Amino acid sequence: MPYTPHTKSDIKEMLDVIGLEKESELFDSVPDHLKVSHLNLEDGLDEFSTFAKFKKLASKNVTDKTIFLGGGYYDHIVPSAVDALSGRSEFYTAYTPYQAEASQGTLQVLYEYQSLICELTGMQVSNASMYDGATALAESALMAVRISRRNKILIDAGVNPTYIEVVKTYLSFRDIEVEVIELDKDKADFSKVEEKIDKTVAAYLFQNPNFLGSVQDFTNIIEKLHENKALAVMSAYPISLGVLKDPASLGVDIVSADGQCLGNYLSFGGPTFGMIATRQEHIRNLPGRIIGRTVDKDDKEMFVLTMQAREQHIRRQRATSNICSNQNLLALRSTIFLSLIGREGLKDMAKICHSKSEYLKTQLSEIKNVEIFNTNTTFNEFVISTPLSADDLLNKLRDEGFYAGINLSNLYDGFDNSILISVTEKRTKEEMDELVKAIGGAV
Repeated sequence: MPYTPHTKSDIKEMLDVIGLEKESELFDSVPDHLKVSHLNLEDGLDEFSTFAKFKKLASKNVTDKTIFLGGGYYDHIVPSAVDALSGRSEFYTAYTPYQAEASQGTLQVLYEYQSLICELTGMQVSNASMYDGATALAESALMAVRISRRNKILIDAGVNPTYIEVVKTYLSFRDIEVEVIELDKDKADFSKVEEKIDKTVAAYLFQNPNFLGSVQDFTNIIEKLHENKALAVMSAYPISLGVLKDPASLGVDIVSADGQCLGNYLSFGGPTFGMIATRQEHIRNLPGRIIGRTVDKDDKEMFVLTMQAREQHIRRQRATSNICSNQNLLALRSTIFLSLIGREGLKDMAKICHSKSEYLKTQLSEIKNVEIFNTNTTFNEFVISTPLSADDLLNKLRDEGFYAGINLSNLYDGFDNSILISVTEKRTKEEMDELVKAIGGAV
């Protein structure tokens, strides 16, 4: 049964126990403007008609717009094999291995996932995933505090603004100071960062490419951090690692990322999964699940949960994290995706994203009244400014059939006329040319 029916008397008995009069009171915390008052279903509607009704409602979620949205979630290709394999019942219905050693299939998948993330980032150890990119970065900041035994975090303003808010929220309940260092236009202001680095700093958190799409070389800043016994914590865009130096080569100590772009759909912004990897020396401060490979008493290979520092496994006050689970299925999808496209496939995918983005950027720069905001190299995202407000421009382009970008006025002061445009391997030359035409007409 996909649901369990309750009689009216069953419902009343349950409501009496929790002290409520009606079921709707369970949702009082949800603002009224977000609630659906009714579904307009007829009484006694048969199964076939119910499916038809809901299929019609669901069709409203299907977009015929061409997507140039990015900023953390991207419209990348998902090979059909990812759906086919991850949809197998032994994967799709597997939860989390509470009887760990009896769940060899699940543990092996997560071990392979960890191995791929280490290859991707150049790091030595990875956990079995986090909730998303934002929580992975926040957990990385807490890791840095534990490792350094310092309580000051510097965070670059080029980090995804929502990530910054999550980091601040996480750290607000601890005696940890968080200082955001403003950008120099579209890039990190290295002189300001250097001024702030001293023996009190636990870590500097940065994103590369940053939220505005600009790419920088952080090698010198990382060296300065290490001179002061502080850690370098990087938030990465996994696809960009097909062409950019991996975090380990830059000297990064902890790397985090959102894995949506690795074989997972946009899905209205989630669910997704977070990646976090680090150096071997920091493994005891790595939060979440870690899967190890060993042999049993008969010398047969087996997989185990190891370094169990989750709050479900040890005393809560000694736990590295209160994140109790990992995103098994979504991490599995990324494992299948990376295995399918391989090292060279990832390089090709990254090169295509970059070259298509450069083409669109060049075409837009030739339009009068369109300014490319980025002064630095970009990967597959960039910012344009026009005389129109970001709202007006995006609404006009939506009417022309495009979700053309992110309204930066919602995220930053002084960006009232700016939008962030993203290009992936899915966007065709024809689609980009049509967008250029539409923006030219709008401005």
